[in-house]
Amino acid sequence: QVQLVESGGGLVQAGGSLRLSCTASERTFKQYAMGWFRQAPGKEREFVAVISRSSSTTTYANSVKGRFTISRDNENTVYLQMNSLKPEDTAVYYCAVARLYSQDGNRYDYWGQGTQVTVSS
Repeated sequence: QVQLVESGGGLVQAGGSLRLSCTASERTFKQYAMGWFRQAPGKEREFVAVISRSSSTTTYANSVKGRFTISRDNENTVYLQMNSLKPEDTAVYYCAVARLYSQDGNRYDYWGQGTQVTVSS
């Protein structure tokens, strides 16, 4: 079973930046597409970004396009660089792994515990 641990969340002012990290417990991490999702209080979980196994393909939600960047290293970590943060980006952010490249959270097999991101106005 793959275990995922997120880090890097925190409190930041609007316009600021944060970098989230997600480290997987297994080297087989390289076989998976990696995604970031978020859930704000009282709202459903939503897709944020996904990166393919080879890092050749990425997809972003329209709400974060141009501000967030997903990347992964050659080992077992995926990142989410978040710039120009807005109060509406406030949420718990989760990383997840999927065997197939997808924006659908239901297709993801393993999830991290989440990290809180709070953006003040």
